[in-house]
Formats: sequence, C-alpha cells, structure tokens
Amino acid sequence: MPELTGEVALITGASGGIGEAIARRLAAAGARLVLQGRRAERLAQLALEIHEHSSADYPAPLVLTGELTDPSTAAALVKQILQEYGRLDILVNNAGIHRDNLLLRMKPEEWQDVLEVNLHAVFRLTQAALWPMLRARHGRIVLVSSVVGLMGNAGQANYAASKAALIGLARSLAREVATRGITVNVVAPGFIQVGMTTELTAGQRQELIARVPMEREGSAEEVAEAVCFFCQPNSAYITGQVLAVDGGLSMGH
Repeated sequence: MPELTGEVALITGASGGIGEAIARRLAAAGARLVLQGRRAERLAQLALEIHEHSSADYPAPLVLTGELTDPSTAAALVKQILQEYGRLDILVNNAGIHRDNLLLRMKPEEWQDVLEVNLHAVFRLTQAALWPMLRARHGRIVLVSSVVGLMGNAGQANYAASKAALIGLARSLAREVATRGITVNVVAPGFIQVGMTTELTAGQRQELIARVPMEREGSAEEVAEAVCFFCQPNSAYITGQVLAVDGGLSMGH
C-alpha cells in the first residue's frame, strides 16, 4: 500500500515546475491533494492529469487559487480543505517569487514583495494549518527554501533573506510541536532545471553548472522525492532538518 494513503496534502505554488513535480510524487504515494497556485488553468489541467493516472479511488485533486498575499487567504484555504476532506495532514509551502537586484539599487517594493510571498504568507498558512494537525496529533510540514538561503547570492539579498528565514522558522516551530506528532523540515533546492532558472542565458547556465560538484542541473523530480521523504511515516523521527538537493553546491556552508 502507498505510504501516504488517505492523507490530505496541501501544496502551494503547484502550478510551477517544482510544485507540479511534488504534487505528482505525493499523489503517487497515495495522498489526496489540494493544489494552490496562481495559474488556475494549469492547476485544473494538472488535477485532471493526476486524477486520470491515479489508481486510487479518490476524487480529482481540489484546486484553490486564493492569493497568498491576502492575509485572509490562509484561514479560508484551510477552512475549505476541512469542509471537503475533514482533515489536513501535509502542508508543503512551495510558493515563491524573486525580484532580483543589487541591494544598493533594490526598491522597497522589490524587498517587500519577495518577503510577503516567500515568508509572511508561509507564516500565515502554517499557522492556520497547525490547528487541525494539533487536534489530530499528526502532521508533516515541509518548507521549500533554497541553496541561496544557505550560501547567499549577489543580486538576491531579498530572496536569500526570505529563504534563510524559512530555516529559522522551521527549526523554531519544530521545537514547539515535536511532542504533538508534527514534524517540520526544509528542502533547499539548488540549480534546478525549471522555474526561475529558465530565465538564465546559456552563458549564465554554464557558469552555474561549473560551480556544482556533480556538474549538472537537478530535476524537479529529485526535489519532489526529498519532499515526499519528509512526509512519509518512516520519517516521523526526523524534524528541524534541512535537506539540500543541490548536487553538492552548498557543501561547507
């Protein structure tokens, strides 16, 4: 029997490359899915594809498109999930944006926009999701950070700050809920062949690959495998950890 049979998983940013891979992997593990993202059409298509390929007797994944920067969205999302499924077992905070610029040139809105999506929205949604998990004395929370949060990167002070903050958030929360059957962990992707990295030029891409000990890009599926690992029953004794999926890029940091 799949490891996550019957569990309900909310994945934010599910219309992006990594979010989509996470959704497919958790579905394969037996989870019932709730997909959140900005691209409603893509989410609907993804939900249909997952449903068509699923061997489980579940309805199609629930698609929710609330804007995470709206402070009222988090509670509304969790309320809808509880009305639909009566439980919430897994939260994957994957949604994220970047507004790159050198710090001296960074506009206040470039700083604020990134922190709002990458950190503040994560706080609100995690807080809302904790209530049903605490009642059930069971839950898995996974925050998708970045190798940039471990190493820093020129031109990404806002993004790096938001992703580093997720690690502090996860480790603090892990201590708060450790006795309640809830684990909180972080996956930190490196140079992954989807999403934000598609905007790079060929030269920038080769320069980045040269810094990776494995000398290749990672895949969204490799990130999804790490997320699924933290969600499984056999990972119940693992909390407050950061797993870098980066080909060795962050070694020594």
